[in-house]
Amino acid sequence: MASQRSLQRFWEWGKKIICVGRNYADHAKELKNPVPTEPVLFLKPPSAYVREGSPVMMPYYCHNLHHEVELGVVIGKGGTAIPQVSAMEHVGGYALCLDMTARDIQDECKKKGLPWTLAKAFNTSCPVSDFIPKEKIVDPQNLRLWLKVNDKLRQEGNTGSMVFSVPYLISYISEIISLEEGDIILTGTPEGVAAVQEYDELHAGLEDIVSMKFKVERQTH
Repeated sequence: MASQRSLQRFWEWGKKIICVGRNYADHAKELKNPVPTEPVLFLKPPSAYVREGSPVMMPYYCHNLHHEVELGVVIGKGGTAIPQVSAMEHVGGYALCLDMTARDIQDECKKKGLPWTLAKAFNTSCPVSDFIPKEKIVDPQNLRLWLKVNDKLRQEGNTGSMVFSVPYLISYISEIISLEEGDIILTGTPEGVAAVQEYDELHAGLEDIVSMKFKVERQTH
């Protein structure tokens, strides 16, 4: 298991951000997507990370940027084809994350059958909180997530509503993509996603364990 000190700044050296789409049934339905029968996966590069104190940048090509608040699972011990029964042994800790999504671009990609890279992987598309030690979260499947925009509540949900649990996701992903120390899995977002505008303030939290705030700015060419 990685030392807690090394994981404290996983966003500086972790290699992968593995995201799970449509992992809350109500969110899938609000975007008129079917509830999946197996996890929907996509990747963000480490350059997507942004920390509190720096802005979320709306890409110059995006005109409909959405917020998605999520529980992130930080991998502390790597592995391949990890059995579900031992999956939690590979968790080093957690983080609160946002999966910022260029929804207009994602919709275009879906229509054309193209990957979601432009919609999901741009710089600052993964705001991330401080590292949460594993010991602070007794049950990752019973956590309240919330997000406010300009002090108005937009998203509120519980991780118990996930379609696929944390151990299942770790096992499933590791069959396809070997997990490494410092990787993070974004486990999906509850319903309530909506657009943000330049100068908006995003305020997100996980129980009373951690919260974070980000301003939205627009990227210029």
